[in-house]
Formats: sequence, structure tokens, C-alpha cells
Amino acid sequence: MSKRIGIYPGTFDPITLGHADIIRRAARLVDTLIIGVTTNPSKNPMFDTDERLAMVKREVRAMNLGNVEVIGFNALLMKFARAQGASVIVRGLRAVADFEYEYQMAGMNQQLDDEIETVFLMADVSLQPIASKLVKEIALYGGDISAFVSPSVREDVAERINTIGVKGDY
Repeated sequence: MSKRIGIYPGTFDPITLGHADIIRRAARLVDTLIIGVTTNPSKNPMFDTDERLAMVKREVRAMNLGNVEVIGFNALLMKFARAQGASVIVRGLRAVADFEYEYQMAGMNQQLDDEIETVFLMADVSLQPIASKLVKEIALYGGDISAFVSPSVREDVAERINTIGVKGDY
């Protein structure tokens, strides 16, 4: 019987408690879960790829999950998945708006490779509002993000904010 390999792709800029929830749960569904840290310049990243890779590796290590690997990639997802021998793409969903986008992406990915299934996991109800984009925005305006990220990620973000400066008047 072959190993079931899953890919959980994302920019993870920064990795949130919602991402960690999906990682923990997805790791139970496959023999090996590969966290694919990718580039997406349109998302205006706060951290470069190497910084995000290091951050995700540190967070995964803290979860003590023996079947999770973290790999950076800058390619079409389905090509990356094929190269890793994956049979499953894992996507986390927070809301209906996520579903519409992810549904379209899953359909396109199926057209590219119908041997690789997309599996959607709903984020834990308490974590559904968390989005990296919003975490960055809150932090950029001096807000407290400790309810959305681990303490070490909060420190990473605080260091970056100290470098680039807080926005806003209040």
C-alpha cells in the first residue's frame, strides 16, 4: 500500500492559530503532510519566503507532529504536488467567501490533474475569523494579535512592525 501524501499550500504570512489547527487535523488524515510555503507577491508579504519558511518550521516543530514536513515552492501547485507524490491537496475554509474561491481553484486543479483530490477542512469555529491579512493589518495599526497567533509569531510580527513602523494616528 502506498503512502498517502497531502499538501497544505499557502503563503503563511504569518502563520496563524487557524493554520496550526488545519495542520494538526490534516496530519491525522495522511501519512505525510507537506506544508508548501509559496510566494504570492500580490498578497504584499510582510515576511520574505525564507523568513516564512523558518517561522512555519518552528511552529510545526512546536506541534510535535512527526509526519509533517515544510517545503518552500514557487511553481504551479499541481506541478509541486505531483513532484512530491501527493494524492491530496488540503485547503482550510473559514467562510462562504472562502468556499467560492476554493471551489473554483479545486475545479481548475482537477482539470490540471484529476488524480489529486482537494479536501476542504473547516477551521475550528473559534478560529474562523482569523486571516493572515487581518492579523497583519491589526498589527500594523498597533493592535494586539496575541489571540490569533502563537507567542513566537507575535514576537516576529512585533519585530517587523518595529522596523517598518506602526501606522495610524491613535
